[in-house]
Amino acid sequence: MSEPSPRVAAWWRIMDLRMGIVPLPVGLVGLGVAAAFVGLGGPPSDILMSILVLGLGGFACAEIGKRVPGLKTLGLAAILATFLPSYLVYAHLLPTSLVKSITAFTDQSNFLYLFIAAIIVGSILGMDRRVLVAGFLKIFAPLAAGSIAATAVGCAVGTALGLGLKHSFFMVVAPIMAGGVGEGAIPLTIGYAQASGQPQGVLLAQVLPAVMLGSLTAILLAGGLNALGKRYPALTGEGRLQPGEADDPALAAASDEPAEPEAARPGVSAQDVAAALILAVTLYLIGALTQKLWKWPGPVVMLALAVVLKFTQGASPRLERGAFANFKFFSTAVTYPLLFAIGVAKTPWESLVAAFNLPTLLTIAATVSTLIGTGFAVGRLVGLYPVDAAIVTACHSGQGGTGDVAILTAAGRMQLMPFAQIATRIGGAIMVTLTLIAFVRLGAG
Repeated sequence: MSEPSPRVAAWWRIMDLRMGIVPLPVGLVGLGVAAAFVGLGGPPSDILMSILVLGLGGFACAEIGKRVPGLKTLGLAAILATFLPSYLVYAHLLPTSLVKSITAFTDQSNFLYLFIAAIIVGSILGMDRRVLVAGFLKIFAPLAAGSIAATAVGCAVGTALGLGLKHSFFMVVAPIMAGGVGEGAIPLTIGYAQASGQPQGVLLAQVLPAVMLGSLTAILLAGGLNALGKRYPALTGEGRLQPGEADDPALAAASDEPAEPEAARPGVSAQDVAAALILAVTLYLIGALTQKLWKWPGPVVMLALAVVLKFTQGASPRLERGAFANFKFFSTAVTYPLLFAIGVAKTPWESLVAAFNLPTLLTIAATVSTLIGTGFAVGRLVGLYPVDAAIVTACHSGQGGTGDVAILTAAGRMQLMPFAQIATRIGGAIMVTLTLIAFVRLGAG
């Protein structure tokens, strides 16, 4: 191939300037195209327009967050990608037609669960199966200890600040650790409403601020844990949960750390990647079917099936490499657009503002800090990397699957998603069940 002319070489350098993954010239043209659709009455709610708009919005917010001195290591990119669009919707700074398009696509496409399926299946199939089960068993110790300690401290702080014991537990502490909105706050408040006779919508409005600000606190602390791990490398496995854990070839081949020479690595073909994506989607749909038939939590069923495949060597090495390639693609290209969509469609700014009173804020901060701090200490006692154990424990106070994505993005450890789902789904289900039993027994309504 002949050398390009100086003019062509200069243009190529411009085309290689990127905002995240978006080439800047392409992004500017795309912005003009989106503006034109808005001017013509509204952009379509299809996947093509959504890729453009969410890519531009998500990576723009992330780039701002990554360039703020002193805060860029604390997960500001994930925070801005989620909460800045929420504020823009509240302040009517995004065109209404664009908000409707993003919301319709987010609600109808279910691409949050496509993302979670690719991340979970890819990360599990990339793990060392010899330590996989041990990691899942060990993580319950910091989760359980953290939940108990956070409940005690949160209730004590809330009571001392005048919120009252019942309000502190049922309206602040329990919702934070209930597993998000759809799987946590909604079933929790339905149970409250049935037991007390109060309108469920009113109760949901009361607990939503705790859920969202608890998740925001966890995102900030996860960013701090990431910074702590960089300062003290012995405290973290950089996404590995326990010392001695090794990666399968698929994980090593895609790691940011030096590994075997490129020529020595097995190749990953387009067919392998496509086959692995079909596998991930199939496992997710099996989980969704079991949830529909028997009310089993679908993401947990998907996770368990992926673990079985890995443990029994049910997936071939080619499928494992393809699955991990999907993991890397989704974590690199889809995370910030997904967070932007969540901010627009599922994060009402009014709910966040409603909790801005000092007693509630301090109770939320005490609950989440205790949960994470206990996870750090107990994780170290049971032989886990304390930073990574604390990050998984932080997901117990996240906003469901969306919170897991934001927390792990802020921490730079998306490969911990399988353990995060344990914290969110199983930990949340246990918290909802025990809380409703206590609500009925104490007559809290």
